[in-house]
Amino acid sequence: MTETIQWPDFAKVDMRVGTIIEVNDFEKAHKPAYRIKIDFGSEMGIKKSSAQITQRYQKEDLLGRQVVAVVNFPKKQIADFMSECLILGAVEGDDVVLLHPGFNVPNGLKIS
Repeated sequence: MTETIQWPDFAKVDMRVGTIIEVNDFEKAHKPAYRIKIDFGSEMGIKKSSAQITQRYQKEDLLGRQVVAVVNFPKKQIADFMSECLILGAVEGDDVVLLHPGFNVPNGLKIS
């Protein structure tokens, strides 16, 4: 069982919906991954992320897909790439299924 958190803890996590606008192979990553650019709308702009989702997703299938990401983590250096957000997914071993809204929604929409 995981640790119980209080509402103020959850409220600190800024999760937003964004649309993937660019996907490239990330050759320098230790495990197969993509370098991804996500449009979070006019307020937040475009953020970059690295994602180990190559087992289930092809680059061309990701373009235009909306995803949910945490946007208020500190930036993280991964090889020669600076990741600015964390794309969320359901994880089982090396397999990841991306979280996404059931309908298209405006980029930048807050998850709560």
